[in-house]
Parts: sequence; C-alpha cells; structure tokens
Amino acid sequence: MKRHALGFCLFSLLCVSFAATARQVNNPRNESQAVRATVADYIESYYAGDAVRMEKSLHPHYLKHVIKTSDGSLKMTEKSGLQMVQDVRTQGPSDLPKSEQTEQITVLDVSEDMASAKLVTSHWIDYMTLAKWNGEWKIVSVVLKEND
Repeated sequence: MKRHALGFCLFSLLCVSFAATARQVNNPRNESQAVRATVADYIESYYAGDAVRMEKSLHPHYLKHVIKTSDGSLKMTEKSGLQMVQDVRTQGPSDLPKSEQTEQITVLDVSEDMASAKLVTSHWIDYMTLAKWNGEWKIVSVVLKEND
C-alpha cells in the first residue's frame, strides 16, 4: 500500500510540474519577450549588415510596404524578404551614426500564433505583423512610414 501511495504522489508531482512548465511555455509574457527578440533581431541585423540574422527573423512570405509622402502625394513601394536580405548583404553595416541606430520596440498584441509590434527608430516607424511558424516568431509583414 505504501508503494502505491508513493507512486501516486510521484505521479501527482510529475503532473503538477508538467502543467506548470506548459503554462510557462505558453505564458503571454514569454511570448511577448520572444516577439520583442524577433523584432530586435530584425533591426539590429539591419544596422549590423548581418544578412543571416535578418533572414532568421523573416517569414518566407515576408512583404514590406514603404510609404512616403511628398508634395501632397502618397507613394508606396514593396520589398520581399529576399530583397531585404540581399540589400543587407550587399550594403553591409548601416552608415547611420551609432547615435542614430536606435530602437524602441512595443509589442502591441499577442494572440496565440499571431502578434503585432511597433518599431520606432530615429528615421522611421515600422508596424509589424508576426506569426509563430515552426515554433518560432517570424515577421510576416511590415508597413514602414519614413519620418519627415
């Protein structure tokens, strides 16, 4: 009887431990931190000219829309993930002074396997949509508005 009770106690402890670990893995705070880390990888790889790190932050269907306003008109261009990675690889580290290589990341929302974030730098603002893909957060889309 004592062995059966001991086995039951060990089994119960294992179940409680597993449940706590599952809650921690799916904890919204952990997810927000992971989203923030992906956005940081994106901007820091741009500043450093690190194409490999940039590529790791992007979903295969990544698309960026760049919005510019001048002379009262709206101009929009698009850039694929492949173009982003090639640009970073070709251009190398950013020529922005270190004092202007800033980043302010705000995770706006995380809902299961979707998230949205805002990245503010000294020269532009990015609104991002992210998706959890193969267990990792990836940037799916960016809308960039250049600061005037």
